Amino acid sequence: MEDVKVKISILWIFKALASLTFTIIMFMEEGVLAGIMAGELLGMQIGPEILLLGTIESWVPLVMAVLSINLEYRANRWANIIAGIVFTALGLISLIDAFSAHGILMWVSAAVATALIAWLALKWPEQKV
Repeated sequence: MEDVKVKISILWIFKALASLTFTIIMFMEEGVLAGIMAGELLGMQIGPEILLLGTIESWVPLVMAVLSINLEYRANRWANIIAGIVFTALGLISLIDAFSAHGILMWVSAAVATALIAWLALKWPEQKV
């Protein structure tokens, strides 16, 4: 029998790594590091709010990977449906700013992974306790 918990956890790790890969490659683009040194990223002033949002965007998929293995069925299923839908929407919104092939590849990959998470959780057969 296939373990849905493991599949979902691996997809969350994939999403986290895709986001991290995008960030690392973005730093290699011309002018990005100079903009960060000047306190600006993608036309926005870097402040505590931007840093907190970036931290949450990186942290939640890792937490979800752990929770997906440890939560009981009902809480696990709903947490993954909700988080999967939210992160799929955020990934698709992020495509607006993805002007490069690598940006599009990473954000589409992350959005597909989180959509798959929501779909797997939605179709997850009820577990008898």
